Amino acid sequence: MGLTMNDPVVTVTMPCRDCETTVARAMESVLGQTLGDIEVVAVDDGSRDATGSILDEFARRDRRVRVVHAAHGGVIAAANTAISLACGRYVARMDADDEMLPDRLAAQARLLDERPEVGLVGCRIRFGGDRQGSAGYARYVDWTNTLLTHEAISLNRFVEFPVPNPSIMCRHQCLADHGIYRDGDFPEDYDLLLRWLDTGVHMAKVDAELMIWNDPPERLSRTHPRYRVEAFYRLKSDYLARWLARHNPLHPEVHILGSGRTTRKRADMLLEHGIRFAAYYDVDPRKIGHVVGGVEVRSRDAVPPPGRAFCLPYVASRGAREDIAQFLHQRGHVLGRDYLPVA
Repeated sequence: MGLTMNDPVVTVTMPCRDCETTVARAMESVLGQTLGDIEVVAVDDGSRDATGSILDEFARRDRRVRVVHAAHGGVIAAANTAISLACGRYVARMDADDEMLPDRLAAQARLLDERPEVGLVGCRIRFGGDRQGSAGYARYVDWTNTLLTHEAISLNRFVEFPVPNPSIMCRHQCLADHGIYRDGDFPEDYDLLLRWLDTGVHMAKVDAELMIWNDPPERLSRTHPRYRVEAFYRLKSDYLARWLARHNPLHPEVHILGSGRTTRKRADMLLEHGIRFAAYYDVDPRKIGHVVGGVEVRSRDAVPPPGRAFCLPYVASRGAREDIAQFLHQRGHVLGRDYLPVA
């Protein structure tokens, strides 16, 4: 769709499904933004509760709201339908169980206005769940909030999803140039981010807390099979192999830091892409000297010097990634040149 001078600055796209208890709060947070030149395209994905009628009432009260009632096709179809109807210069994602803080859209649009090299922007987010009951999610949120620059986002893309999907705003043109969400046996939001980074889209975050990311037990990332851990790692491995082919000066050889069963299971997905393991490295003396699948487990102190090895730390336990990064840094290894965290 060609954009005109009369089109809104931002289109907020919001897929909705059976969210009668949260959608009004989410919608009110959007319509209460300090940036008023917006439209909201809400797609009711065949809800079986009062979601549709709540959305219709918002559309009756505010001409900026457009509602599409669709047969249930899933969140990807609903999100892409909303994108296809977007008229804004910028397109923002919103989930029906989250809340925007008042300046989110204005701050993100301002960053895109001021930095034409950036195609996608996020922000720092506030965790809206139970920090004790959902400690892993809370730590993930804290981690994403440290990744503010394109370099930080890019170099940490294979650790976890570095820009939470509900916080994203992008240029309309990026959707045309680099594609919308794809449906498949993988997390569609992570795929979009990795695909866009792979094609050279620059990303950044507003250094401010601009939304509340709630964590209900029925969240799709907890319940749908395409968000299972194996699906994440298979997707990571596909894009990581592409990254290594371009950036590893010793391609296809890599050195794997970590040798536990989980590490090996995840790292082995790279073998399908022709990557070759020179060695595993570990700090556990009981593992050192063993040969696993024809690959020797060596002491971490035996990691070759910079320029002689490209290292992939595949350790995800709390604190271990930071410990390995410090170890490699002290030995002169440079992030992105000599090693890349995978977790």
